[in-house]
Amino acid sequence: MPAVATTQVAIIGAGPAGLLLAQLLHLQGIDSVILEQRSEAYVLGRVRAGLLESPTVEVLREAGVADRMAVEGVEHHGIHLRFDGRTHQLDFAGTTGRQAMNYGQAEVVKDLIRHRRATGRPLVFEAEAVTPTGFESLDGHGPAVVTWRDEHGEHRLTADFIAGCDGFHGVSRVAIPPGTITAAQRSYPFAWLGILARTRPTLPEVVYSAHQDGLSVHSMRGHELTRQYLQVPADTVLDDWPDERIWTELTRRHAADDVGPLATGEVIDRTLAPLRSVVFSPMQYGRMFLAGDAVHIVPPTGAKGLNLAVSDVSVLSHALGGYYAGAGSHHLAEYTRTSLPRIWQAELFSWQMTTMLHRFPGDEFDRGLQRARLEQVVASPTQIAALGELYFGLPFPRHWSFRD
Repeated sequence: MPAVATTQVAIIGAGPAGLLLAQLLHLQGIDSVILEQRSEAYVLGRVRAGLLESPTVEVLREAGVADRMAVEGVEHHGIHLRFDGRTHQLDFAGTTGRQAMNYGQAEVVKDLIRHRRATGRPLVFEAEAVTPTGFESLDGHGPAVVTWRDEHGEHRLTADFIAGCDGFHGVSRVAIPPGTITAAQRSYPFAWLGILARTRPTLPEVVYSAHQDGLSVHSMRGHELTRQYLQVPADTVLDDWPDERIWTELTRRHAADDVGPLATGEVIDRTLAPLRSVVFSPMQYGRMFLAGDAVHIVPPTGAKGLNLAVSDVSVLSHALGGYYAGAGSHHLAEYTRTSLPRIWQAELFSWQMTTMLHRFPGDEFDRGLQRARLEQVVASPTQIAALGELYFGLPFPRHWSFRD
């Protein structure tokens, strides 16, 4: 693209939030440019969650990017809770009348990049020193500006609005003046050691094993691929966990009287992630709008990160569409107030799942309460339905059809 360019919406970040926002804007005839600091290979290689809530699946379909998901995705009907050597199936589909989809985030990103390229609109990888400025006033005069450099030199992009979709450590949020945004946060005293392995899934649904030595999680990423996690101390060093040690601990925590042994195989990726909950507010400043991990983090226990990003950009694309259709900036000004209630519901659900399933420091009274909660959930259809409603995803705010 030229060294100096103009667009309607400058999108920083080519993860699910930024790519999907661009697609939703494209369907409304709104121009955008996507800038991504990392290489395309890096973006495509990031291994993340694979559970798509019902509203997320619906949005991807309406956005016209779900053709491959329809073929390769696996319908998700519930979860299994395992404790005291027994496995309990929680049939969320049966109690809620809905279902979710197992389809990896990397596959969603791959689909979105393919569709972005088909539009012919700009998608810039390896954009260095991305710097957003001039966005301080929502109704101010003059454009917002994003500058960056790449192998072709220095670039300057003017835009009506900037969407910061570049993750927790991105440049968008930190470009907002200090003290403007506040953070509500909580850190947990453990981390998740995750692996991606070439093994057959034990069960088609995710299995949460609440073991006395810590949680383990087993989930499918396809018929020959699994994603598995171990609760480990917060100060864990990844190099201290060779494959053999990981499989030994996963096998031990996964064991139950009513299932066979865990299948082991080649580990093709490993990660170590601290568990924390963070919500930044407001989610906007002037003509800068934050979405996805740039504005909130959830523990992975409830698989809400990607789904919240989709919810955010659904609201934001609707507000931008209204602006360009002549409805003014009212919906843009309400972006935070519209989005936050659902974000906090997802934070609540993730906190409930985290506290119910993990091994926390505490006494026998705490252990008894945790066990009582597990027994309450598996014994009550009402509890299963309530959990399933949140697990499969609450409706997105102001839902509409992008093809209207």
